[in-house]
Amino acid sequence: MVFECQKSPYKREFTSTVVSCEPSQIERLVLGKKEKIPAFEVILEDTIFFPEGGGQPDDRGVLNGIPVLHVKRRGKDAVHFLPECLDVGAQAVGVIDWERRWDHMQQHSGQHLITAIVDTLFGYKTTSWWLGEFVSHIELDTANVNDIQLQIIENKVNEKIREATSVEVEEYEGDAIPQQVRSRGLPDDHTGPVRVVTITGVDSNMCCGTHVSNLSHLQFIKLLHTEKGKKNKTNLFFICGNRVQAFMNRSLERERQLTKIFKNGPEDHVDLATKLQTSVKVFQKTLQALMKELAVVQAEKIKVEKPKFAVVHRKDGDADFASALIAELASEDVTLLITIGEDNNGQMTLVGQEEVIGTLGPKICSCLAGKGAAKGKRFQAKVTQLGPSARQQAETILREYFQVSNVNIAVAID
Repeated sequence: MVFECQKSPYKREFTSTVVSCEPSQIERLVLGKKEKIPAFEVILEDTIFFPEGGGQPDDRGVLNGIPVLHVKRRGKDAVHFLPECLDVGAQAVGVIDWERRWDHMQQHSGQHLITAIVDTLFGYKTTSWWLGEFVSHIELDTANVNDIQLQIIENKVNEKIREATSVEVEEYEGDAIPQQVRSRGLPDDHTGPVRVVTITGVDSNMCCGTHVSNLSHLQFIKLLHTEKGKKNKTNLFFICGNRVQAFMNRSLERERQLTKIFKNGPEDHVDLATKLQTSVKVFQKTLQALMKELAVVQAEKIKVEKPKFAVVHRKDGDADFASALIAELASEDVTLLITIGEDNNGQMTLVGQEEVIGTLGPKICSCLAGKGAAKGKRFQAKVTQLGPSARQQAETILREYFQVSNVNIAVAID
C-alpha cells in the first residue's frame, strides 16, 4: 500500500479512521537499560506517519494528542505504537514532528543524489546506507575513494542542487516498471504498486521513503570523510540541508572556544595544538620517570620497616608507578595494597601470597566499591570509592587479617 505520507510528504496534519487497536509492548531505554513497556498497536485507514523502511527512520508526532512512540510497516499496514488506546471507528487527528520529517526528507533525497552521481562518475554502486541522527553514510562497493574523487562528487551534487532539479514520484504496477529504474529489491512482504523516485535527468530509483520535490530544498551537501567498510567496501559520510548549518554552527563555536584558549586566530590553531601535544608528551615522560623514582623511594622505606603489609595510595599515580613499586618489592615477604586515583574513580592492586590474595582481594574490592578479579598472586580492580573512609576500611581488613598494630605497618598516603 502507498500511504498518504508517501503521496503528500509535505503534509503535516491529517485525520483518519481507527481500524484496530490492540494491546502490545514496545522496547524502550529506561534509565539506560532496554525494557519492554506496555503500548497499543493502532492501525488507521491511512496515515501521514512514515513507517521505518528503505533506510529511513519512522516519523514521530501525536495522534489525538497522544505521543506516537514508533511506526513500522507490517504487510500493507502501518502500525502506530501509542502509550494509550484509541477507540476503533473513531476519528484520529495526527500531527507529525515536522522538523524530524523534513530532516529525513533532506537526507534521503541527498543519498539518492550522491548514489546516482557516484555511480555515473566512477561506477561505484551503493550497497546500503544509514540515516544517522547527526551524520549519514553510504556504503560504496569499492575499496577506496580518494580526496580528489570526493571533491569532484561534492561539486557535481551541489551543481544539481543549484540547478533546482525537480524530483518526481510515480507509482507502477508489476511489469510496468521502466527498465532503467535502479533497484536493490523489494521486501518479501511488499504488496501493491511500486514507487519510483526520479531526479530529473539524473536517476530513477525504487523507494518507499519520503523525498523533497526539488533538489533546491537540499540547500547544500557536504561530504565529510570516508572510512574503510566491510568486505572491501567504503563508507562515505555526508550531511545535507539543515544539518549543514547545524554542523557549521558547532564548528564555529568550537573555533571560538579554541581561539579563547590559544589566544590566537583559527589559522594558528593546528600549529599551536601540535606544539602543545609535543609539550604534553615531554611532560608525561618526565612525570613517568619521577613516578618511578618515587616508587623506588617508597619501596626502600617499606624494605627498612619490614611490615607484614603495606598500604600505598597516590591520587596522581598511574600504572607505571604501581608496576615499579611491585617490581621493587618482588623479593620481599609483604602483602602490598596500592590504590590510585580520585575519591570516586580509581584502581586497586593487591599483591601477596596467593592464599592471602584469594581471601582478602574480594573483601577489599567490595569495601572500595570495585569490580575485579584475582589472578595468581595479584588482585586488580576498578573502584569507585577511594575516599579516606573507604581506604581506612581496607586497611582495617588487612590489620584484622594479620592481627597487627600500627607498629608493624607501612602506610603511605599522599
